Amino acid sequence: MRQQLINEPMGQEIDKTQFTRDDFRKFSERLRSETTQLKEWFDQAVMSNRGPVAGFEIEAWMIDRDFRPAPRNQPFIDAMPEEIATPELATFNIELNNEPRILMGRALSDLQQALESNWNQASEVAASLDTRILSIGILPTLKNTDLSLRYMSPLKRYRALNEQVIRSRGGRALQLDIVGRQHLSSSHNNVMLEAGATSLQIHIQTPFNRAHHVYNASIAISAPLIAICANSPYLFGYDLWDETRIPLFEQAVEIGGFEDVAQGPLRRVSFGSSYARDSIFECFNENVQHFPVLLPRLYDEPTSKLRHLQLHNGTIWRWNRPLVGFDHDGTPHIRIEHRILPASPSIIDSVANAALYYGLVEGMCNEIEDLTTRLPFTQAKDNFYQAARHGLQPHINWLDGEKYPIRTLLQDKLLPLARRGLQTMGIEDSEAGHYLDIIEARLESGQNGCQWQRQFMEKSGQDMRSLTAAYYDLQQGGEPVHRWII
Repeated sequence: MRQQLINEPMGQEIDKTQFTRDDFRKFSERLRSETTQLKEWFDQAVMSNRGPVAGFEIEAWMIDRDFRPAPRNQPFIDAMPEEIATPELATFNIELNNEPRILMGRALSDLQQALESNWNQASEVAASLDTRILSIGILPTLKNTDLSLRYMSPLKRYRALNEQVIRSRGGRALQLDIVGRQHLSSSHNNVMLEAGATSLQIHIQTPFNRAHHVYNASIAISAPLIAICANSPYLFGYDLWDETRIPLFEQAVEIGGFEDVAQGPLRRVSFGSSYARDSIFECFNENVQHFPVLLPRLYDEPTSKLRHLQLHNGTIWRWNRPLVGFDHDGTPHIRIEHRILPASPSIIDSVANAALYYGLVEGMCNEIEDLTTRLPFTQAKDNFYQAARHGLQPHINWLDGEKYPIRTLLQDKLLPLARRGLQTMGIEDSEAGHYLDIIEARLESGQNGCQWQRQFMEKSGQDMRSLTAAYYDLQQGGEPVHRWII
């Protein structure tokens, strides 16, 4: 079940890095056939009605005694169970997975317990390699020179991705240009910039005929969620956005659609192009119509396995991304992957962030009619980038046409909505209260991971190593970030 729900298609290894025109042609043909197959399943209503099912992935850093990146993920992965840990793009990044849970009863505390168990096991293995693991959006001690090909994990899919991205750009270097509290500009000849950002990726499997409502709700709530959960202010020593991961990842794989491969109107990493109006299938159709094939790995499997569709979808990184998988009995299902959140300061913060997302999605789907007309997509998108850049400070437009401070919106409208949503799911009241109270306390204090990092630097006047060391020590204590003291 973990493999079906959590493991995204780009996590699959491929068998070569060089491709021919015939590879691209054959892949495109199979992709179109599989997309047609998916459309038939939607039309025939044979997709899974199971859900809501929850799961998430946490990406983390491996660091050494100097709190710098430690490129040791291969021996780490070799020592960990395959179902728990997988490598990431850089040899100093890892990903930890959780077994999915039906969202009811004490599912949230079950997720926390499982994550703590996996994290403790991972910490022990890391220690045996004279390293540590750290959960944070962007490692403060990361240097520009760390993001080079010598630190790319030795998997063919990563080498192929790098080659195809640069090919798609006609050999042009990737330009990193982020204007925040300070201005960072640099040029990179590979996709290793992507390794600078680690995240908490929240999944929810949903009945197929409800998937577009879940997708749309995920889009609408992205701004307040990223504001309260921000944890990535620094990159290469520069103070930038509250959630600098957003522009970093968007610029790390900056290629577009068919009209101009590098500068097309649709981006491979983006907030998306619109809501899904009638069906989540619209997103998969857009994938075929507007995005050229990036990795034409051919599979000798029937159309019904959707292997080419899954791989192609895995090379399009919407911040809210629909995915197709299969239940244990082979029934195809839809899940939404909410990708906007950074890796969290503590395990309990991670679960609280997931609880807020699950509760808000359920509440929005149950209580809000005509979401797509009440909050235009362009406004939801603007809200998102304002919140990613400025955190809890902006005023954003909401469903009633009014503009609210994000903190007020969360306190007065969204937290109560999330509580009702979790209750509707069947989450125990004490369970929902426990995790959402953490969000409320964070909101009242104004101290998320981003603010704690900035306050540490303002009060201590120290360097990024000292910041990372203090952050690590507090993370080891397990307290939620709103209780962290400088």
